[in-house]
Order: sequence, then structure tokens, then C-alpha cells
Amino acid sequence: MGPVYGNKAPGEPSTVLHFAVHPLYNPAKMITAYQPLMDYLNKRMNGIQFILEASRDYQRYEKKIGARQPEILLPNPLQTLKAMKAGYRVIAIAGDPADFKGIFIVRKDGGIRVPGDLRGKAVSYPSRTALAACIMPEYYLHVHGVDVRTEIKSLFVGSQESSIMNVYLKKTAAGATWPPPWRAFQKDHPAESAELEAIWETESLISNSVMIRNDIPTEISKQLQDHLSALPGTEEGRKVLSGMETLYFRAATDADYSVVETYIRRFEKEVHKIESL
Repeated sequence: MGPVYGNKAPGEPSTVLHFAVHPLYNPAKMITAYQPLMDYLNKRMNGIQFILEASRDYQRYEKKIGARQPEILLPNPLQTLKAMKAGYRVIAIAGDPADFKGIFIVRKDGGIRVPGDLRGKAVSYPSRTALAACIMPEYYLHVHGVDVRTEIKSLFVGSQESSIMNVYLKKTAAGATWPPPWRAFQKDHPAESAELEAIWETESLISNSVMIRNDIPTEISKQLQDHLSALPGTEEGRKVLSGMETLYFRAATDADYSVVETYIRRFEKEVHKIESL
């Protein structure tokens, strides 16, 4: 079963939970990467059906958060803070925090070697609210002396893959993304990626979260947390993780994301205000 874009479930199980993943990939890639997780959970949580829900871009995804539409979220860390305000709580961290960092992709023949080379040129980002793939790269440029408000043209292109493809197509001089989509792009588009390279990376922060809406029973939340945490312990679970480019899930709470609040305060003080949901 592929991802759905609405809020109605196609079946009549005792409990249907929509599992909404933020736009890491295009919808077709999302099916390939995350449907195995849905299948894994559906086999183990009796009476519960998880439905993968995709969103075409960050803006649509964030509107769903604000409207409290999905029961389960896998948002980026900035969206995690927003979702807390909408009535969701963190139950897990998705992936190694060391892997949560921004990277800049350039063409090998593009002549970009230092951040200052981007002055007067266009840079692609998935969205203004992509933490690893926009906000953290903007801060990197700021620290390296580039005024992201006046010295570059920022293009917000809707997805991680689009950010990379804009560089390949020579529409931008650099594209921001983060490691899992770049690894996936290299696997899925070997010819195109051979003309590109990752040239700079930001500091790491904390990885994406898994969140559950606060009206979902605690026993369901605990079962989900336990099954996610157990994924590395079996061959099937490790295969599911590999397809998502995720090393593991581990139990977490809202408090783990206080580091994001600190980072955002620093960014907004030094660089610019961030659009809210």
C-alpha cells in the first residue's frame, strides 16, 4: 500500500493511525523507504493499522501538524517544536544525531570552492523550515561571512531531491540537503550524482523525532515506542532501517529537543527570523 494524502482510512480495523513523515523524498521514494516500516508495525500491533501518509511539500505537512490531523508524526526537529505546541509529544529519536547535519552539494565543474564563491549566485533549499537542509546551512554561510539575506538568491524548491536536482540542472550553484537524502540520491541517480559532490557540512544537532498525538492511548504509544526501539535487534528490522537510511530509533521525550530551541534562538538573533507554521 502506498502513502495517502487524505485523512480517511480505507479499511475498518479497530484502530487506524496515520503515520505522517515529513517530505524527505518524493512520494514514490517515500513508499519504497517507509512502507516496510508500516508493514513491520502492522504485523506486530494487533488491531492497529498504520497508514503511511505523505505530503507534497513542507508547507502542506506543517498545515497538517497545526490542524492535528495525523495521529503519528515523523517531523524534523524544528517541526517537532511546533508539533509540541499543537498537542503532540515525542516518543523516539529517529536516527543517529551525528547524521543530522546540513551538507552543500555543488557541481564538480561549477567552480565553487569556498563559501564566498556563492555571492551573487542562487542556492536551493527544500523549504524555509528544513532545519538540517536550510536553517543550519544558512547559519554555516553566515559564520563564513556570507549574508544569506542580501548576497545570495535563495530558492525554496519543495523537497530534498529537488534541492539536489537544481544543482545538477545548473539552476543553482549549490543545493542544501542532509546525509540520508544525499545517500539515497547517489543510489537512485548514479549518473547524475557522479557530476556532483558534497563540499561542506554543518555541525550536527539532533535527529528527527517520532511523535504521537496526545489523545492516543498511552498503551499504544508505549507499544509503538518499544517496537521502534527493537528494530536493530532482528534481521528484518535492520533491513527496514536500512531502507529508511536510519541507523536506529531510541526512546526520547520532549526534553531532548531543548537543544533545538537554543539553536533557533541563536540563529534568529544572529541571522534572521524563521517563518512559523
